[in-house]
Amino acid sequence: MHMKFEELNLNKQLLEALSDLGYVHPTTIQQKAFSVIMSGRDVVGIAQTGTGKTLAYLLPMLRQWEFSKDRSPKIIVMVPTRELVMQLVETAQKLSAYMTITVKGVYGGTNIRTQMAHINEGVDMLVATPGRLLDLILNGTVNLKLVKRLVIDEVDEMLSIGFSYQLSTILNLMPPRRQNLLFSA
Repeated sequence: MHMKFEELNLNKQLLEALSDLGYVHPTTIQQKAFSVIMSGRDVVGIAQTGTGKTLAYLLPMLRQWEFSKDRSPKIIVMVPTRELVMQLVETAQKLSAYMTITVKGVYGGTNIRTQMAHINEGVDMLVATPGRLLDLILNGTVNLKLVKRLVIDEVDEMLSIGFSYQLSTILNLMPPRRQNLLFSA
């Protein structure tokens, strides 16, 4: 008995995007995480790679998305690598195809000035590697005051590759009233 995405509390825009992408049935982690994330509680999700954990946190966050004229990030997603930043931005953009939300990604090893210019144009969801995010916070480009949700994906890998200083520094600079979603394989 497979549940369908229609059975989750999704809006028309998200169901339309899921349909475009050919998704019909949520995976176990997507089903289990949805209502918990929607309730606003902090979540630690552990699921094997390939089980759909990206959608498990993106769907409820996009479902609760409210348009705002303020152009600083409301959602920050941290991942360990440039490849994951690019992949996540692409997924979030496809899922939010029928919504008015700006998703941008930043990572090290590229020109920070270009990324600063992109962020200054406005961003609602920022996907970033911890090192580059910290640089952009410290130089004043990224303002954290409106962040409502923080996702740290592949948290185990981040700690094992030495991002603990950046993570703890960023967490200390975040507004205290926020939802934390930690995911790990």
